[in-house]
Amino acid sequence: MLKCNELNLQAPHGEAKPFWRDSAPSEGPCALGCGAQPPAPAPTAVPAIPTSMQDELLAAQEICSRAKTAVIEMFGHARMGRALELEHISALVDDISSSIARHPNAFISLARLKSVDDYTYMHSVAVCALMIALGNQLGLSTALIRRVGMAGLLHDIGKMTIPGAILNKPGRLSSDEWQLVRTHPLEGEKTLLAASQMCEMVVDVCLHHHEKVDGSGYPHQLAGDQISLAARMAAVCDVYDAITSDRPYNQGWDPAVAIQQMSTWAGHFDDEVFRAFLKSVGIYPVGSIVQLKSGSIGVVIEQHPDSLLTPKIKVFFLPVLNIYVTPKTIDLSDPAQPDRIVARVPPQRYGFKNTERLWLDEDMPEKR
Repeated sequence: MLKCNELNLQAPHGEAKPFWRDSAPSEGPCALGCGAQPPAPAPTAVPAIPTSMQDELLAAQEICSRAKTAVIEMFGHARMGRALELEHISALVDDISSSIARHPNAFISLARLKSVDDYTYMHSVAVCALMIALGNQLGLSTALIRRVGMAGLLHDIGKMTIPGAILNKPGRLSSDEWQLVRTHPLEGEKTLLAASQMCEMVVDVCLHHHEKVDGSGYPHQLAGDQISLAARMAAVCDVYDAITSDRPYNQGWDPAVAIQQMSTWAGHFDDEVFRAFLKSVGIYPVGSIVQLKSGSIGVVIEQHPDSLLTPKIKVFFLPVLNIYVTPKTIDLSDPAQPDRIVARVPPQRYGFKNTERLWLDEDMPEKR
C-alpha cells in the first residue's frame, strides 16, 4: 500500500496525523496518481463549461449508466476474490467530477434515484459524487478531489463479503446479523490492501467511514482528529445517501428532512465538514418537497448558487383544496417574488409518489 502524501497535508490546523497503523509504503506509482516521493502531477484540469440542469441531466444519465455497470463488475470481482482493476474506474471518477463541474446538482440528484435492487451499487456511485462535490466546497486540490471520489466509489467494497440475504433483508437485523454487517469496513480493507498500488487514503476511507467524532463509531472507535478528513467527509456523504434512498426495510427520507435531521445528531459528524456539505447540496436539496408561504406545495428543482434559502421551485399541489395543479416554476431568488419556503413536507403526508418526474421535467407525479 502506498503512503498518500495528501492524507497528512489535509489534516486540520496543518498538523500531520499518524495513519491508523504502521505499514511500509509500496514501490511504484499509485493508480490514482499519488504515491511516495515525489507525488505524481495531477491530471490536467480542463475548464468546465457550465450547462443547464436539464442539459446536464442528459449527460449524467449516460455517466450513471456506465458507472453502475462498472461498479457491478468491480464488486463482482471483489466477491470472487479477483484483483481490482482501477485504471478505467479512475477515468469514470473524472467523468463524474466533470459533470459536477458543469452543473453541481444534476449528477448528484440523479444518482440519488435508485431502485432497491440497485442500492448497493448506486450508493457507491452517489457517495463518489457527493465526496467530489464536498471536496470542491472544501477547496481541496484537483488531485485530492480525484482521490476522495475514488474513495467514495470503493468505500463499501467490503459489503461484497456479506450475504445478500442479510444486506437486502426487509426486516430488522438480528444481533448476529448486525455484527456481521459491521465487519464490512475490515473486510473492505483486506480487499483493497490486496490490490496492486492502492492509495492509502482510499483504504482509510473504506475502513473508517463509520467512525463518529464522539468516538462511538466503528470499527476502531476513533474520535475527533483521530479520524482523517477524507473519512469524516465520507461519514457525512454515506449517511446522507443512505437515509434518502429507498431500502428493503425502509422508505428513503425527503432530502430536506434528511439534512434537518442530520443537523441534530450531536457527536456524529464533524461540524465544519457538515457545514460544507450543507453548502454543497443545499438546505433544500433538489427533490425536496416544501411548502410556501402562499400555501402551495412544490418540489425543489434547482439550487441558487449564492443563496441556500432561495432555490427554484416547481409548484404542483394546493393542500387547501387537496388538488394537483398544472406545474409552475417560480424562482425564489427573484426580488419580485414574494413567496418563500416555510416548511419541509414529507411526501408521505400527502401520498406523493414519483415527484422526481417534476425536476426531471417529465410528467406529473402519481396521484394517491
